[in-house]
Amino acid sequence: MAPPPLPPGPGALADARLLVSPSLDRALVRSLGRTAGRRAEPAPDTAPDGPFLYVGDVLPGPLRTGRLLWFHSVNAGTDALLTAGPWPDGALLTRTVGRMGERIAQYVLGWILAECQSVPEYTTQHARAEWRRLPSSLVAGETVVVHGTGRIGAAVAALLHACSLRTVGVRRTLGEAAPPPPGFERVVAAGSAQETAELSRARWVVSTLPLTGATEGFFGPERFSAMRGASFVNVGRGASVDLGALEAALRDGTVRRAVLDVLGQEPPGPEDRVWRLPHTVTTSHSAGITVDEDVVTDFAACWDAVTRGRTPELAVDTGRGY
Repeated sequence: MAPPPLPPGPGALADARLLVSPSLDRALVRSLGRTAGRRAEPAPDTAPDGPFLYVGDVLPGPLRTGRLLWFHSVNAGTDALLTAGPWPDGALLTRTVGRMGERIAQYVLGWILAECQSVPEYTTQHARAEWRRLPSSLVAGETVVVHGTGRIGAAVAALLHACSLRTVGVRRTLGEAAPPPPGFERVVAAGSAQETAELSRARWVVSTLPLTGATEGFFGPERFSAMRGASFVNVGRGASVDLGALEAALRDGTVRRAVLDVLGQEPPGPEDRVWRLPHTVTTSHSAGITVDEDVVTDFAACWDAVTRGRTPELAVDTGRGY
């Protein structure tokens, strides 16, 4: 697999135009221009004549040329960008994360605490005007398995670990004798016997996985059957979950309940099967919404790295897809 593209040199950037998506707010566009030290221009409908960098949510076909030096995505996920067509050779791709990890971590913690305090059941009782005491439980000492140990997964694990949960991470490969990333008590390899064992101990299983060839349908019958009544929270990518396998697991009790913030097809239509899944709540891809402040901060950090000749931390390996 080829290494990620090197960042364009400061000399190349000096003469490059800064193009922006027409969907960006004017105040955001002005901030991007100040960071780059040049006027930000609306992207043309045809391929630009000279070198350029582009900031936006999608990369239109006319801009997928060899003149593109760098694309900064205003979103964290880049799978749609990389599957929409061939990525221009040598073009740097960076993304916006901002405080997304913090937002997603609080989203996950909120649903965990809601389950422990019987919030869904109390909501149902209230609708029936029913007064009945329900049990509550503490999160301390419970096991949560977080699939994905990158920036988002680590932020989720750190917050949950601070609440005294036992945090186990799952990643594709393990480094030799490498300590677990901060926030994780233990990290195991995907597909290993250790992962299966940890899934059987888990009270909650959280997915923060990106969508790649290796993660499509990642959560299928085998993984769901390894769970013993865990609740499943997906804040990664919808296509990483086999909905048929999840439905079967929810009906037979190997999965207690599910919270799905992401789906393979968004938005789902009124007849989509996701609305009929038992013990499931679907939210509207809202766990980690990025805001303009995040875009400005992360673009500035990437700009600083590139102008120093360094690969930004937010650079995407376009071969791997993350």
